Amino acid sequence: MPYIGMAAVFLLLIGLVYFSKLPKISDQLEQSNGEDDKESIFQFPQVVLGSMAIFSYLGVEVISGDTINLYGSTLYMENFSILTAYTMSFMVVGYIIGVSAIPRFISQSGALMISAIVGLLCIFGIIFSSIDETYISEIIWSWAGLAIISNSVFFVAMVELANAMVWPSIWPLALDGLGKFTAKGSSLLIMGVAGGALIPLSFGRITLVTGDMQFAYVICFPCYAFILFYAIKGHKIKKWK
Repeated sequence: MPYIGMAAVFLLLIGLVYFSKLPKISDQLEQSNGEDDKESIFQFPQVVLGSMAIFSYLGVEVISGDTINLYGSTLYMENFSILTAYTMSFMVVGYIIGVSAIPRFISQSGALMISAIVGLLCIFGIIFSSIDETYISEIIWSWAGLAIISNSVFFVAMVELANAMVWPSIWPLALDGLGKFTAKGSSLLIMGVAGGALIPLSFGRITLVTGDMQFAYVICFPCYAFILFYAIKGHKIKKWK
């Protein structure tokens, strides 16, 4: 019943949007300095690759936020039901850092590169750090009276610190110089959120096949590797060879 109710509300919202008088996109945008020789949004590699980067990012973001409680429960942690609060806290810290540093102290591509590297290090930490030792969280926040968590779970939460600056970094890099194709480029980028539904399925499959949830986070390695590629080179590619 809750899902039926949610579906009904969404259908109502769709109807309201459809019949509302929304302003059209300004003709100024349509006449901006986009490349006149391009006929399709798929002729802009930086947008196509950007959508793939968002696809990868949403996958790891959902995996981190939605699996940490379950992961904690498999480790028989007493406080497993509150672990999502740690992921959200790290994300807020990441937002604050992003707002303060971009673009004043670091470029968007630089922030994306740092985020990808931190993400890769976090996944490495999840897989190879101890599920029994807790010294990292003890050092960082035991003085504040916060619940202590295992080192491996700590890195799951810290993934959100890396994720916080990914979305606002990819978006402007992908849409730069699109001109009249900006609206279509935005639509293609937003389709990348499908990664948040599909990549976690691979995480679940790996967990079922191996019986090792800690190892299943390996699915995030290629995701961050692609984001790193986009930060270094992908957003600079303007033509398909």
